[in-house]
Amino acid sequence: MDIKNISKILIANRGEIACRVIDTCERLGIQTVAVYSDADADAQHVERADEAIHIGPSPAAESYLIADKIIDAAKATGADAIHPGYGFLSENAEFADRCDQEGLIFIGPKGKSIRAMGLKGTAKKLMVDAGVPVVPGYHGEDQDPAVLKKAADDIGYPVLIKAVAGGGGKGMRKVMKAEDFAEALEAAKREGANSFGNDVVLIEKFIEKPRHIEIQVFGDSHGDAVYLFERDCSLQRRHQKVVEEAPAPGMPEDMRQAMGDAAVRAAKAIDYQGAGTIEFIVDASNGLNPKGFYFMEMNTRLQVEHPVTEMITDTDLVEWQIRVAEGHPIPKKQDELSIEGHSFEVRLYAEDPAKNFMPQTGRLDYFHVEKQDNMRLESGVIEGDEISVFYDPMIAKLVTHGATRDEALTRMIDVIRGTYVAGLKTNLNFLINTLKHSAFQDADFDTNFIDQNIDTLVADEDDGLMVDMMLAVSVRQAMVMEDAMEQFDQSSEPNNPFNTMDGWRLNVDYQEPLTLLDEAGGKYELALFNDEDGVGYVVKNGDETYYMNGYFDHEDALIAQVNGRLYKAHVWQDDNHITIMRDGRTAPFTL
Repeated sequence: MDIKNISKILIANRGEIACRVIDTCERLGIQTVAVYSDADADAQHVERADEAIHIGPSPAAESYLIADKIIDAAKATGADAIHPGYGFLSENAEFADRCDQEGLIFIGPKGKSIRAMGLKGTAKKLMVDAGVPVVPGYHGEDQDPAVLKKAADDIGYPVLIKAVAGGGGKGMRKVMKAEDFAEALEAAKREGANSFGNDVVLIEKFIEKPRHIEIQVFGDSHGDAVYLFERDCSLQRRHQKVVEEAPAPGMPEDMRQAMGDAAVRAAKAIDYQGAGTIEFIVDASNGLNPKGFYFMEMNTRLQVEHPVTEMITDTDLVEWQIRVAEGHPIPKKQDELSIEGHSFEVRLYAEDPAKNFMPQTGRLDYFHVEKQDNMRLESGVIEGDEISVFYDPMIAKLVTHGATRDEALTRMIDVIRGTYVAGLKTNLNFLINTLKHSAFQDADFDTNFIDQNIDTLVADEDDGLMVDMMLAVSVRQAMVMEDAMEQFDQSSEPNNPFNTMDGWRLNVDYQEPLTLLDEAGGKYELALFNDEDGVGYVVKNGDETYYMNGYFDHEDALIAQVNGRLYKAHVWQDDNHITIMRDGRTAPFTL
């Protein structure tokens, strides 16, 4: 095959993945073209690309999902190739074919490979033929309810009914006993038809203690394929990944090789080129073993969680994608790949975990991540950007690496604690609670972990709101002190007792009323007093008393003591609004 050197890439995506592709292109000296909708006119991927071209209104269905607009933009800018990122058109076989027809290099698999894995039933038949283990089930064409019911009875309950064209948990129903089958079947078919225009279903054995472990594969145009080991993506909510790690904890070497070999067979069975992921469901009821994994599906694209693989293998998978698309062989042979240490990735979302993870939209008033060694921040937004209603509300991906799982996990908790967001609710506190949970620390989890522990994971810390309120008061008082000191410095009468800061009053002790509102509408009538030593404040909230003082350090972080305990927080202020950010918490108040 001839080598085609790529000099300019149009990125048919937005946000974090578009910026991620730009990172590699900048390093390789490849020019980039961004596309953008109305909502993304000022987005970071537009700012960072060498060129940018507008492709339509804000809804993705009218911009990022219109193949003709992407193709036209590539031609207009003279791009050699198109990188689809993930989501949008990345797994659209017709789009991949169109790129080939228009003389553009599609940085991904051929349309025929995407098509082969597009329907779950067809894909599983291919995997059976390739010797890849699949979950016991029925994948036949006969959709007579009686036939499906008999198949479920033969497999044994519990079973899972899945729409063959489904995804994201849609068209999926778990059936625990035979008498519930008919109703669940009708619901799954109806949802499959409404969501995907296809009511065909398959029946599978339901795994009681499932782990979601996937294998990163890479194929080239020379018939070769390798695997870059596994990622554990078991921590999910509504079938969406929350925390990913590599390698999978507790993975025996013989099972790792068995899964890797199976993944390579799967890739070669469809003549796969580029980056792909073979997702397996693993039966962990009796621990991990080479006979306990089953093919679920293949993602024919780069995955959101690819950075953890890059961290443990010291590779750049986007560079690999580009090189393979140019016609080069895979950069490394299987025996040249090895695992170094452990890596975690968490997805920072604008959402409210306490309200069923309701997505949040609006302005990112404040966004700061304290950088550490062996970490990556991958984001498509900066402070001041809008989180739009039109797209996924992910703010960033936080990635860490360590010599061991414990080291990488401890580092991740520190990174989350050093991440501050104001203006929108986020899942930071939820992430900290998840990573600190004893079962997760001990790697004793499955895909049901979040659902089973949700009350604990969304719980607030004891007295957290009141502490945050006292910190807000401390911010207010620190600002009052700064203003007063400025006036004192400018005074022509520095010895005037009315210009000192000791709280002195004529015939009466210092007392000041202060009213705070929290974001839930709670109203707090507080009373402020100078403490006896004159170095802090006493705050009374009804019968509760808090002793406190605080100041801003050289990094503009608030350092404050509340009842003898020291706290550090970042602060965002706008007129009479104060937002306290600490340890994954975000607490806005109005004075």
